[in-house]
Amino acid sequence: MHLVAGELTGGAARGAYWLHRGLREIGVDSHVLTSGRETYGDPSVTSLCKSGADKVRFALSNRMANLPIHLYRKRQGLIYNTGVNGIDITRHPLYESADIIHLHWINGLVSMHSLRKVKKPLIWTMRDMWPMTGGCHVALECDGYRGGCGKCPQLGSKMAYDLSRAVFMYKKQMLPTNAIMVGISNWISGCARESKLFCKHRVITISNNIDTQEFSPIVKGVAKTLLSLPEGKKIILLGSTNIADPWKGFDLFKTALEYLDKSKIHLMVFGKASSQSLSGLGVSYSLLGVVTDTLSLRAAYSAADLYVAPYRMDSFGKTLAESMSCATPVVCFDASGPKDIVEHKVSGYKAKPFDSRDLADGMQWMLSASEDVYSVLCENARLRAVAKFDSLVIARKYKALYEEVEK
Repeated sequence: MHLVAGELTGGAARGAYWLHRGLREIGVDSHVLTSGRETYGDPSVTSLCKSGADKVRFALSNRMANLPIHLYRKRQGLIYNTGVNGIDITRHPLYESADIIHLHWINGLVSMHSLRKVKKPLIWTMRDMWPMTGGCHVALECDGYRGGCGKCPQLGSKMAYDLSRAVFMYKKQMLPTNAIMVGISNWISGCARESKLFCKHRVITISNNIDTQEFSPIVKGVAKTLLSLPEGKKIILLGSTNIADPWKGFDLFKTALEYLDKSKIHLMVFGKASSQSLSGLGVSYSLLGVVTDTLSLRAAYSAADLYVAPYRMDSFGKTLAESMSCATPVVCFDASGPKDIVEHKVSGYKAKPFDSRDLADGMQWMLSASEDVYSVLCENARLRAVAKFDSLVIARKYKALYEEVEK
């Protein structure tokens, strides 16, 4: 039984759904319980949000649970959740029939209070840092999660016993000690082992997954025509849910652009971004907006000559794997989750963290590569994505874990 909060059409929930499909394909009796409305017509997916009224109810529940955050007038405004709201999963019919409970992104769906009532093997895939923190999803420069939180910079708090400490202690009380924590990258697994909350738990790493059949290459010329991209320019693709999020490193990319010949570049951007933020870059650009359908994303990845991911911090970097699956190599920093995805000068380029000049050097190296060298990069990117991150590959690793915990 997978517990997946939010719509299955994007982000962490999408990776969880792809895993579910992969598990069913290899014979695992897998079921998903979600708070999102989209089920893809899949009878093995159960939605708790079947109407507009249900959607409003979940939204109000989340708002009520997070009201204490508004007591902190100097907070940074980044995503933050207390984890106190959600259903008692042990009372749902799917819980009764399940052998293993598998948590993914659970905010607003699963009440932390109900976890201490779980009497079955419990696995939690950490798709961001929230499971180990006092409420933030990306800790940035803060390492308070190693000591139990408090004085939370994202809340603008100077108090040791603030909301972040209260949420942290609440989690510590509610989470069963035999829960197995799964990081989707070596980096986030390392963070979990160093955290006060999970330092005594079993922590393992199983990479995030993508559907490499859905994300397969389209001939670049065809993809560029589909997206009406200019001829005679190299296409750089940049994308994330919100490029303004500080951990996504848009400022580092902006600096890196200054080292390139902008007249030879066309920038393509997907995700939440404003024309104002792009118009000052001095390059021509196409703004695709928020893209959730796979075909459009596939066309964007395939049309690009390279995908740049200037992230300061990311639990994995699913867009990097999707780009590589579409045979478009990646330039990123040699840090956090992306560090596991790209092989330096084999399937992309890993710049020194967080050196904009080296990021620019990586883009220039790739854009100026000979046709033969570039073709090999593209081929290697696709091969690595299929071999390491395909849903069936990852599903087999989880199946082995399930069989182990059932013994």
